[in-house]
Amino acid sequence: MEGNSPKGREFISLTPVANGLENMGAELLESLEEGRTPGDDSSRAEGGDIWTEANPEPLSGRRSLQPALRARRFCREHTQLFRWICTGLLCTGAQTALAAGRHGGRWCSQSRKNGVPLAHVSGQVARAFAAFLLVAGLLDFQRALALFVLTGVVLAFLAHSLLKRLLGPKLPRCFKPLGHCRLNVWFERTLALAAFLGLVSWLVLDTSQRPEQLVSFAGICVFICLLFACSKHHRTVSWRTVAWGLGLQFALGLFVIRTEPGFIAFQWMGNQIQIFLSYTDVGSSFVFGEAMVKGVFAFQVLPIVIFFSCVMSVLYYVGLMQWVIQKTEAPLLIRPYLADMTRSEIHAVMTGGYATIAGSLLGAYISFGIDAASLIAASVMAAPCALALSKLVYPEVEESKFRSLEGVKLTGGDAQNLLEAASSGAAVSVKLVANIGANLIAFLALLAFVNAALSWLGAMVGVQELSFQLICSYVLRPVAFLMGVTWEDCPVVAELLGIKLFLNEFVAYQGLSQYKQRRLAGVEEWVGTKKQWISVRAEILTTFALCGFANFSSIGIMLGGLTSMAPQRKSDFSRIVLRALCTGTCVSLVNACVAGILYVPRGAEVDCTSLLNTTVSSSSFEVYQCCCEAFRSTSAEVSRGALDTCCRFYNHTTCA
Repeated sequence: MEGNSPKGREFISLTPVANGLENMGAELLESLEEGRTPGDDSSRAEGGDIWTEANPEPLSGRRSLQPALRARRFCREHTQLFRWICTGLLCTGAQTALAAGRHGGRWCSQSRKNGVPLAHVSGQVARAFAAFLLVAGLLDFQRALALFVLTGVVLAFLAHSLLKRLLGPKLPRCFKPLGHCRLNVWFERTLALAAFLGLVSWLVLDTSQRPEQLVSFAGICVFICLLFACSKHHRTVSWRTVAWGLGLQFALGLFVIRTEPGFIAFQWMGNQIQIFLSYTDVGSSFVFGEAMVKGVFAFQVLPIVIFFSCVMSVLYYVGLMQWVIQKTEAPLLIRPYLADMTRSEIHAVMTGGYATIAGSLLGAYISFGIDAASLIAASVMAAPCALALSKLVYPEVEESKFRSLEGVKLTGGDAQNLLEAASSGAAVSVKLVANIGANLIAFLALLAFVNAALSWLGAMVGVQELSFQLICSYVLRPVAFLMGVTWEDCPVVAELLGIKLFLNEFVAYQGLSQYKQRRLAGVEEWVGTKKQWISVRAEILTTFALCGFANFSSIGIMLGGLTSMAPQRKSDFSRIVLRALCTGTCVSLVNACVAGILYVPRGAEVDCTSLLNTTVSSSSFEVYQCCCEAFRSTSAEVSRGALDTCCRFYNHTTCA
């Protein structure tokens, strides 16, 4: 009956097309496994050039071909290849990745042992996924847009892998400039000069409207000069590596912060992470009760770490995380090679660790209310910056033994099935949750004791309310100003930087979230001489500056972790760790400076007249801004009703 219906006939009519695409994809994968290009025929003759096993050398006419003719022939020979790649990816790319990830590659390797090609094994999954994607798009394309984007990302990575495998050795020969090698040097210098002039021109034009961005640019220059002054080998610094790393960081920041597609993409990603983490409330409410989850920090934040660890364990089991990690620089990859690394490479590994944060803690910081898009952007931008500044502080003077990532393998763990992977991931996180809770109790108690001792000592010499935060607000105030923070917000930002450096970033982000919550609640900016919140720009820059593992309490964690993997390098680790800590701290600060250059206010302006003349039940940041304008205004446009609304929330001389 279903086959006679219009929908059934439509589905049947699409079946031959799906089968044809599947067969083409299967033929493509089979040809790749055999090491030949699709459509190749070794016995064919083209233009008189005959190539066979008996006659491996082509005719002499082929040797006389000019470079342009060879390039033309290369493009013609690979036109069919590109067509096969596009078609094959369309029908087999997504399902191959999903099927390989589903069982960590176990049934794929088993199917090869049984003589069944991979494309045939995953053919049914291909048709199901393609049909599901097609139906979802036809029913509601906007609702299925996220699925289309994820599929496109997977296909893009697969296409890159195929092109790199097939055309990697050949493409450089096609794009290699003709002539002497000196031409390459001048080409690189011209390109670098053009990029520098473009950056200067852009800064001049862009900062003419927002001069505070120049302060952030000056901050980058100051931090780089300080790091160069502390460099281990000044004369061997590879400025090309430094420039490429900083340029890539700036390009990523420009895409994420300034361009509309990048901002929307990362904002959407942050929103999806928040929705994903909100599912933790279901389990937490069942175990602890809804009232406890909403009112107690430990029951609200720490279960997120358990949920995140459980999901990561599942993703490791299915093989997805191994594929993602091998596209990035991760400490898990360097364990087999740590014993033979040069000191510069060890410094780069340590700096990368100090300049980033753990994924499980990322979820906790987002639950605080920290801007998720800024956290993700800071993590992405920190990678190239960490490598650049690491090579500036500790340049390479030894011969590296590693030139590629060949042979790097990551296991999927010891779990035998999906449920065991989820259960073990949740169980392993208990130790991490206990560690976080214990550190918070210890550090906050220690901070309270230090503040009490400082207040007691300060009272003896007439300095009231002396505290650790007050000392940091003065000592680190120039650092906060170089980031691009306004001077009135510098004491608060410097206080948070000191907490992050001397305690940890967890406590610092918790403090930042309290300032943000007070701003959103519409609390008055000043209570006596104490600032209650900071501007949105200062919040964003502080989010970037705190996004890192660099603090003095983490030195033991770094040394313990690396020494357990390579005990024979303990002395090298001990000599490098402090230098790496300072470099990792500067990476986060430079990240904040780049954000300060690129940040622009977003969002529509609030119509204060309409807002204040309506019934306002509670204060907010928008209400506070409008009330400040109303109190300062001397025109008759501000109605008495608007002033009465403001006087219900804030005290002002106008209200008397």
